[in-house]
Amino acid sequence: MRILVTHLSLINLMANSITIKDRIKKYNKIITVSGDKSLSIRWVLFASISNGISKSQNLLMSEDVLAAIKAIKKLGVKVTINKDVCTIEGVGIDGFKYKKNLTINAENSGTLGRLILGLIIDTPHKIKLIGDNSLSKRDFTRVSKPLEKFGIKINLKNNRTLPLTIEGSKKTKPIKYFEKKGSAQCKSSIIFAGLKTNGTTLIKAKKSRDHTELLCKYLNLPIKIKKEKNFDLIKVNKVKKIKPLNYKIPSDISSSAFFIVLTALTKNSKLRIRNINVNPSRTGIIKILKMMGVKIKYKNLKSYKGELIADILIKSSKNIKAINCPTYLNSGAIDEFLLIFLVAAKAKGISTFRNLSELNEKESPRLYFGSKILELMGIKTITTNDSIKIYGNPGLKVNKKIVVKNFLKDHRVFMTSVIAALSFGGDWKIHDKDSIYTSFPSFLKIINQIKK
Repeated sequence: MRILVTHLSLINLMANSITIKDRIKKYNKIITVSGDKSLSIRWVLFASISNGISKSQNLLMSEDVLAAIKAIKKLGVKVTINKDVCTIEGVGIDGFKYKKNLTINAENSGTLGRLILGLIIDTPHKIKLIGDNSLSKRDFTRVSKPLEKFGIKINLKNNRTLPLTIEGSKKTKPIKYFEKKGSAQCKSSIIFAGLKTNGTTLIKAKKSRDHTELLCKYLNLPIKIKKEKNFDLIKVNKVKKIKPLNYKIPSDISSSAFFIVLTALTKNSKLRIRNINVNPSRTGIIKILKMMGVKIKYKNLKSYKGELIADILIKSSKNIKAINCPTYLNSGAIDEFLLIFLVAAKAKGISTFRNLSELNEKESPRLYFGSKILELMGIKTITTNDSIKIYGNPGLKVNKKIVVKNFLKDHRVFMTSVIAALSFGGDWKIHDKDSIYTSFPSFLKIINQIKK
C-alpha cells in the first residue's frame, strides 16, 4: 500500500520527485520504523517450508517482501494477510509444487532472488527467475557457482546476470564451499540448499549478517556454527521437519540509520527509535559513528528469538571526528555507507574508507553515487573503484540548487539525498520518489512526523 504524504513547506511533492528547500529545525522525538526487511523476507521463506501455520506481526509491507510472498504462492503455499498479521501455511521442506513453465519475479530484491534459488534446487522442471532492471544488472554467479556444485544446472544471461533458468535434481549431493565475499545472501542460499540435501554441507564463510543462522538455531535445525576471528565454519544437514515460526518482526536498523544520521547532523536534537534489531552483524554504522564522536546508546536491550533488540537513543553531535574506517566493520555497515559518508562530510579532517567494492554490487554503483552526492554539495572526494577519501568541512552549509537523478532508482540513494538536503540545506530536487516502496514505504511519512 502506498502512503500519501501531505504537502508541507519542508517537502514539496511533485510527480515522482520531491523538492526540499529548508534545513530541518531542532527536534526531540520518539519514533517507530518499519519491520526489518532482511528478517521479513527470511520469515516468509522459512514459514513456507515449515510444517504448520506461521504468523507474523510487523512484517514489512514493502515491494521486496510482497515479491517474496508472490514467489512462495507460485510454489503452492497459501498466504493470507489480515491487517497487521500475515499467515503462511507451510508445506514442509519438500512440499513445493513445481509447475511447468514457472517464472518467479524477484523484482528489486537481491535477497529474495538469491535465497530462493537454494530452496528450489530440487525442482524437476526448469524455473525462470527474473527481476527488474536494477536486479538484472547484479551478479548472480556468487550463488549459481556454489549451487551448481550440488548437482543442478543454472543458466545465466551472459553467464552472470538475470534472467536465469534453474533445473534442479532430486539427488543433490552435499558440498564444501569457501564464501570469500562476506555475502550473507550467498551463505544463506547455500544453507537452504544444504537443508534440502542428504549429507553434510560445509561452508567456510567470511563474516556477514547471520539472520539465517540465528533462525536455524532458534528452530533447532541441523546446523552447527563455529565462529573464528574472520570466518564462520558452518555445517548443515538435511532437515526432516521445521516447526512453525510465529514472529513479531523487530524494526529495521537500516531504516533507522537515516534518522540516526539526521539527528547526529541536526543541531540541538534528540531522537529515540523503538524496538530496533541491533544484531551485531548489522550494527557497523553504530560502531563507526561512535568512533566519529556521535552520541548513541541502547536502552531496554533484550534477546528475541536469537536476535538482540533495543531502543536506540541519539543526540546531535557538535564535534564530528574524521575516521580511517577499519575494514572489518564494512560488512556490518554495507547498506549504510552512503549515510556514513554524509557524517564524514561534516567531520574535521580527512576520512578514508577502503575495500568497498561490494557497494557497487548493490542496486546501483553506490560508491560512485555516494561520492557524486558529496561533490554536488561541495565536498572534495577522491574515489577509486573500492575506496573513497572524504575531505570534511565542519561548517558546511549548502546554498545552491542540486538535482539528484539517474541513479537507477536506488532507494538508498534517494533517501540519503533527502537526509543530505535536510541536514545541510540548499534547494534540492530529488527524482524517483517511488523507489522507497521497495524497502521503506513510510520513510517520508516519518520525516514529516519528525518535522512537526
